[in-house]
Amino acid sequence: MSTTAEKNLLAKPFLKWAGGKTQLLKEIECRLPEGLATGDIDTYVEPFVGGGAAFFFIAQNFESIKHFYLFDINQDLVHCYNTIQQNVDAVIAELDVLKHIFLAKRTSESRKEFYLAVRKEFNLEKDTHFSFATTAKLIFLNKTCYNGLYRVNLSGYFNVPFGGYKNPKMYDIENLAAVSDLLQSANIICGDFEKSAKYITSKTFVYLDPPYRPLSVTASFTSYAKEDFAEYDQIRLAEFCKKVNKKGAEFLLSNSDPKNENPKDHFFEDRYKDFRIERVKANRAINCKAAGRGQINELLITNY
Repeated sequence: MSTTAEKNLLAKPFLKWAGGKTQLLKEIECRLPEGLATGDIDTYVEPFVGGGAAFFFIAQNFESIKHFYLFDINQDLVHCYNTIQQNVDAVIAELDVLKHIFLAKRTSESRKEFYLAVRKEFNLEKDTHFSFATTAKLIFLNKTCYNGLYRVNLSGYFNVPFGGYKNPKMYDIENLAAVSDLLQSANIICGDFEKSAKYITSKTFVYLDPPYRPLSVTASFTSYAKEDFAEYDQIRLAEFCKKVNKKGAEFLLSNSDPKNENPKDHFFEDRYKDFRIERVKANRAINCKAAGRGQINELLITNY
């Protein structure tokens, strides 16, 4: 384990990502398998890396892990991680340019115009020549867009409006450098969660944080990529967890608790009846109305 002093230097998520797990890290930490501390686990697999909070925590606290495999279906996010892994200095230099131009704009309207221009450039280049400049644009957009969301339309284009914040903190140079150092030991792969199965053995810990099952029809927010994560995918995921269990690996899955809205919804009890299901408190973050936010139960499911 790292010391308290060392923890002050930890790499942390550099993007605000819907469903990020920073707020749940304490609950996750106290439920991690013993094999991480004893050295019996040497591989970490995360099929939905997202903002990476769990990866950053585990990679910096358990030296026994020698292999990291991070997956996400979001191609833009995977490109972003790989670019920071390979060329963080160029990303930082480009961010400096974007920040300087943005802050030189004195009115909200001129900043909005610049934001929309960067968004257009990002969408034009992200599928054809994703570079360190594209990664810088993604980080810039993430920090200056409305509510820090990453959302795309059916065509896969980033479409979040301008946030209008007066003094957004766009990036932390020391953190980006630390993130790059940590990513040197990781394999970052774009693909569906089932693609991660080939890397899972009996000495693997798997943390799964999928797009959450919606609490209600109007609460759905699964468009991290142009492919939605539907009910069928939640069922596929439950079957995948059973396969992980048969391999002798240990897993921890986080998801929404449908009983927040419907006490008779037994989806998870039915699908994960052979595993341990715990409810923990978390803040509902994605809602355009303040009244729709607040503390709710979330699920942590383990096979140990």
